[in-house]
Amino acid sequence: MEIKRISKVLKGSNDLPIPIDIHFPSDGEELPIVIFAHGYKGFKDFGAWRQIGDQFAENGFVFVRFNFSHNGTTPENPLDFVDLEAFGENNYSKELSDFNQVIDHLYDLACENQQWKEEDITIIGHSRGGGMAILTAAQNKKVKKLITWAAINSTYRGMPTGDELKKWKDSGVRYVLNGRTKQNMPHYYQFYTDLEENKDLLDIEYHARSLSIPWLIIHGDTDEAVPLEDALKLNQWQQRSTLKITKNGSHTFSIVHPWEKEELSPEMQEVVDLSIKFIKSL
Repeated sequence: MEIKRISKVLKGSNDLPIPIDIHFPSDGEELPIVIFAHGYKGFKDFGAWRQIGDQFAENGFVFVRFNFSHNGTTPENPLDFVDLEAFGENNYSKELSDFNQVIDHLYDLACENQQWKEEDITIIGHSRGGGMAILTAAQNKKVKKLITWAAINSTYRGMPTGDELKKWKDSGVRYVLNGRTKQNMPHYYQFYTDLEENKDLLDIEYHARSLSIPWLIIHGDTDEAVPLEDALKLNQWQQRSTLKITKNGSHTFSIVHPWEKEELSPEMQEVVDLSIKFIKSL
């Protein structure tokens, strides 16, 4: 089967670009849409996300991967964090706005393309992108199915408290080391004030409990970044959700960057297979 890929750039928060890549089979009708959101310090071209997009397309889906507008990469430099100023100005509200803009754009495209099903949109989020997917799915009626991979269960995850929070406020910026690139990534204090000002809108537990659409939760039992307990709580909060635990699954399900193989790791292949089966079963 021939897989087509097209790339576009949307205008996101603060008019910064949202690059998107769309994978779809060259022929086929009634194609459901799957939109994928990366996580913290992630990007749409990380690791094996391209191969995953092709696999979904081979199984009869329109698969969309995108960069949040303030993730630190640019359309000209999609693999590197070259815009640390944008990274520092990122916050959850901007990511929520970007996510909804991508969904709305794909919905409009599908309305124009009779082979794509605008009424069948699934969103997938990895890690922090999983938390954003929960919030988005609960608030955007165009989303009909939700899948989260190694998702966070609180937007306050990693937030400093006490003296560290005061130090952040006083200096206006705190830095987090990127273990892969060895860059000190800035976080301006506006990230925290935005979260405080929009805590109801960004409350993952509340929105997880309110979900009424099918939801598949996938988490690895050896996740070193987001503990398995987060997935257990998500599943507890929404008892209509389905939880699948991947044995020996790390935070990225054994995918690293760069990923130079065409085949996926066994753990990630299981995640993809479970996700495709879930969508097709509904």
